[in-house]
Amino acid sequence: MTWTITYYSEAVRDWIDSLPVGIRAMFTRITERMMISGPSLGMPYTRALGDDLFEIRAKGREVIARVFYCTIVGNTIIMLHGFVKETQKTPPRELETARRRLQELRNEDA
Repeated sequence: MTWTITYYSEAVRDWIDSLPVGIRAMFTRITERMMISGPSLGMPYTRALGDDLFEIRAKGREVIARVFYCTIVGNTIIMLHGFVKETQKTPPRELETARRRLQELRNEDA
């Protein structure tokens, strides 16, 4: 089964495209594997956060980035939100943005 990847908005796609080249390369490798093997690659590449929310864990020499995604529509992986990680813990504001966008998609689907 193959998977497709879409983005919550062009702003999310633009943010990912603006990442340093090393992180973008890691993100591309992970998403290519996800399109073949499915959205749950497991650590160290992806992690389930519960309630249909997952994160891509991209690490490069420059920075560490996280991209939240969901799979609530068929075989489609939807990139919801991303941020550059600057602290050990995920900032609640970043997680809340992803959860809010996930809820918006659920409401559209209902």
